[in-house]
Amino acid sequence: MVSLLGKYLLLMIQVFRKPAKWKVFWKQLMTEFQKIGVESMGIVAIISVFMGAVAAMQVAFNIDSPLIPLITVGFTVRQSIILEFSPTVISLILAGKVGSRIASEIGTMRVTEQIDALQTMGVNSANYLILPKMVAALLFNPALITMSMFLGLVGGLVACVSLDLVSYTVYIEGLQAWFDPWSITYALIKTVIFAFIIVSVSGFNGYIIKGGALDVGNASTKAVVQTSILIILFNLILTEILL
Repeated sequence: MVSLLGKYLLLMIQVFRKPAKWKVFWKQLMTEFQKIGVESMGIVAIISVFMGAVAAMQVAFNIDSPLIPLITVGFTVRQSIILEFSPTVISLILAGKVGSRIASEIGTMRVTEQIDALQTMGVNSANYLILPKMVAALLFNPALITMSMFLGLVGGLVACVSLDLVSYTVYIEGLQAWFDPWSITYALIKTVIFAFIIVSVSGFNGYIIKGGALDVGNASTKAVVQTSILIILFNLILTEILL
């Protein structure tokens, strides 16, 4: 465990060095924006809308006391989506989608000796392969989570209105009730840290593997499992610190 942590820290030192050729870095960064960000928008949008709809339905169906105001539906959906569902659940989804791709991509380059070839040519392979992915995730994931928050709230609105659970005005009033802007800041701080975990852990698992194609699959699975556990752990730690 200590040995793996040491290797991880040494790899991160290599990753965060200044790129040798900025033109190559920017080209790689644009590619990673497409792969990590744009290609993830569809699944994030679908999950967010249905997540918000289900949250609204569950809250509305469980309000069985006339003493509880109906604006509680909008308020509860907003708090659950912003504080937990969007930053944490969507990050777990991205850990599976993006993390497995990063681990398998870098792992394939390792077992086919492409990384060794880069190092032979004097290229900082860790910086070349992982840094563009890291920067892309740190910049694009907050945008994905912000989109997820908006679509989750819209999904809740659609469910409430279409199923006649709560009126449009009451739901919107609930969304606006007791709003604290720090909730958004808290969610985005978690998102950035989760993005770092996804890319760094997945890249590390792909970078250090030895063997063949079977080991690439194992590294991909290991990356997703480790990333998911770390996201849940840091979610608890950050919630204690920030809230």
